Amino acid sequence: MAAGCFNRNCLMGCLLLLMACGLTAADEFPITLEGALVQGGLLIGQAPEASRLLLNGEALPVTQDGYFLIGFARDQVEPSQLTLVQGQQRWNKQLMPQPREFNIQRIDGLPQEKVTPAPESMQRIRDEAAQTRAARERRDDRDDFKQDFIWPVTGPITGVYGSQRILNGEPRNPHWGIDIAAPVGTPVLAPAAGIITLVHDDMYFSGGTLLLDHGLGLSSAFLHLERILVEPGQRVEQGEVIAEVGATGRVTGAHLDWRMNLGAVRVDPALLVPPMMPAGQQ
Repeated sequence: MAAGCFNRNCLMGCLLLLMACGLTAADEFPITLEGALVQGGLLIGQAPEASRLLLNGEALPVTQDGYFLIGFARDQVEPSQLTLVQGQQRWNKQLMPQPREFNIQRIDGLPQEKVTPAPESMQRIRDEAAQTRAARERRDDRDDFKQDFIWPVTGPITGVYGSQRILNGEPRNPHWGIDIAAPVGTPVLAPAAGIITLVHDDMYFSGGTLLLDHGLGLSSAFLHLERILVEPGQRVEQGEVIAEVGATGRVTGAHLDWRMNLGAVRVDPALLVPPMMPAGQQ
């Protein structure tokens, strides 16, 4: 449970909530949904063949065998509207993510230029952010996300999704990933199969940075890497070594920052993995 207050027990509660809402009853709403109906959660659904899906009125990407994804933002307080159209029939269902409480982290002693970037660094920061956004625009008809995700690294959890960091006394944006402490050089494993969409050796904030796309726009990001062992466009399988833990970018020590996005929506990786086992026992 160190990876965050929402894990297996809360996930089971959310699954029961989905069932109670009738989302798996074919006579009411012919779609199956699995996952965490919470802020920062991710739902994996499957719709019948020859159906069309809308989320809040916008077309929702679907694989050939009907799988689709719905993500909920950290601060989402309004329901998402899921619509299924099949011939002349139409079903609507509101999906209201349950609220969560997030931690506040205080980190002092950082170099001030890392807390407040110098003006001459801003163009570099904007360019790197644009590269990351472009990599996350990929929408492949792949369903690698159907695998049971594994931890890319094991070790003490030093930061969790959604926590707000106060750096040198100044509030910052929420933290979007899981920080896992590990020595420099520790192998980083692919938590699920996918395609490498971005490799960057030295981003201003995140240092060595790697993005791995799992299909339909769901991607993992691995930050602060010492060494990256894959290339853009390469396909990797679950459990394959893709990088090494480092202490690059804006950090206070060696660790892996693992983040996940569904397009522009940042979701919580901790909700997709089981409780962490000791190294070598996953």
